[in-house]
Amino acid sequence: MTSIIRSYARDLLAVVFALSLITLLSPPVVAQPQSLRLSPTESKIREFVRRHESEQIALLERAVNINSGTLNFAGVRAVARLFEPEFAALGLETEWVALPPETQRAGHFFARTKGSRGKRLLLIGHLDTVFEGDGSAFVRQDTIALGPGTSDMKSGNIVILYALRALHSVGALKDARITVAFTGDEEDPSPLMEASRKSLVDAAKRSDIALAFEEDAGKGTVARRGIGSWQLTVTATQGHTSGMFSEGTSYGAIYEAARILNAFRERLSGEQYLTFSPGIILGGTNVTFDSTKLAGVADGKDNIIAPRAFAHGDLRFLSNEQQAKARGAMRAIVAENLPGTKATISFEDGTPSMPPTPGNYKLLAVADTVSRALGRGPIEALDPGRRGAGDISFVAQYVDALDGLGAIGFRSHSPDESVNLRSLVPATERAAILIYRLIRSR
Repeated sequence: MTSIIRSYARDLLAVVFALSLITLLSPPVVAQPQSLRLSPTESKIREFVRRHESEQIALLERAVNINSGTLNFAGVRAVARLFEPEFAALGLETEWVALPPETQRAGHFFARTKGSRGKRLLLIGHLDTVFEGDGSAFVRQDTIALGPGTSDMKSGNIVILYALRALHSVGALKDARITVAFTGDEEDPSPLMEASRKSLVDAAKRSDIALAFEEDAGKGTVARRGIGSWQLTVTATQGHTSGMFSEGTSYGAIYEAARILNAFRERLSGEQYLTFSPGIILGGTNVTFDSTKLAGVADGKDNIIAPRAFAHGDLRFLSNEQQAKARGAMRAIVAENLPGTKATISFEDGTPSMPPTPGNYKLLAVADTVSRALGRGPIEALDPGRRGAGDISFVAQYVDALDGLGAIGFRSHSPDESVNLRSLVPATERAAILIYRLIRSR
């Protein structure tokens, strides 16, 4: 009997030792951080979004079927009227901001919650599209929809609306401080930008964070390049071409314009994030150029040294410092005139840049946790060179900002613009939970 007991004891000790060894050799179980998991409320938000996919697509179709090219003022206002009751149904106060007539633009649509707690968010979209005229209607091809504004950015507007609808369904908008801004001239901003962007800038000054819903480029947009324009004017002494290149004879305005443009390329084209492009050039004996319409007429003769030339183009930059440095270099190049010529260059401000600030990267980190909590991959920062100017750039100096939160689109600014309809729900889930976490953060 004693031997049997001893045998059982040895077996028991062996089992205990084996279990202890397994425990020691096994990797420790690390609890997943709360930020990388959905809370019960966030799960409800996600389920709401998933139940309303067909509604999102239907509303997107209605929005796309309204032609709202920037200069189609009636169409821009019609898109605003489509969205107004949708936001009002969530308890938001809505407002149409008419712009002064001299801006030659339609206006903007705003909607605001009435809460008084938490981070103040500004959500940015736009009503207008690139093309004027009748345009094309919404055309669905399985999971792809084609039409003007499908990706840029009526789908982004839909993402904003349904993200807020999802938050409203769980009572999260009750005390929130959120402003929705849909501008009416993002694609072709009024030259009177101070007037046309005043309401947007004012909203940013009353906010802590700005989120913009341009199409998803696969990574988070923490920076966008700014854009301005330049105009080159060249004059030269007119003469007979038989004396070209002779001492005391003018080289002519066209040669001088060509020298300047090529020098821009040679001296500045290697700088990262700096680009410049002449969009139009005219030269000859008689030249008329309309800088507003970017159009003109030129004539000349083969035996006359051209006395006039004009060129107009854009300048894109990542920071104000880069813009100032480039302008200085371009002025210096313009001053190095060929014999018998004179040249001047003028610059016009456009959309400012959105530099990659620490605050923007902090927002990207929050969006990254949301993406992981939803079971998707990490979100990295997008190369600023892959994204042009946008409305968020006007407010980036006042708030932390993040862009690219819309749906996945293709070939924007082209007649073949389209959107991946299956990306609407993932974009809306991400937006809703990101907004939910931000308005609850301190």
